[in-house]
Amino acid sequence: MATQEEVVTPAAQTTVAQTASSQTTTTATQTSNTAVTGSEAAAKEEIARRESGGSYTATNGQYIGRYQLSASYLNGDYSAANQERVADAYVSQRYGSWTAALAFWNANGWY
Repeated sequence: MATQEEVVTPAAQTTVAQTASSQTTTTATQTSNTAVTGSEAAAKEEIARRESGGSYTATNGQYIGRYQLSASYLNGDYSAANQERVADAYVSQRYGSWTAALAFWNANGWY
């Protein structure tokens, strides 16, 4: 019987990549100027993972960055710091919290 180290399936490779991405984006969230902690930070991180794999450079049509915000929300400033600020403001205004935004995402497949 082969061990997990001996057999690397595509699913295992994806999991490893997601884990590495998650570790990188967690660091990015921690170093931003956000005051999100605990379950709020976990919900924020999960939304980022689902929306962009945690990448600040991800694009999908008019949607940009880690939180896949409309380019018009970012006003031409696609920096990580601005993406964090704008995402926090958007979620605060629309949902009140990152955990509420994640609950909406779970119910609708978007936030």
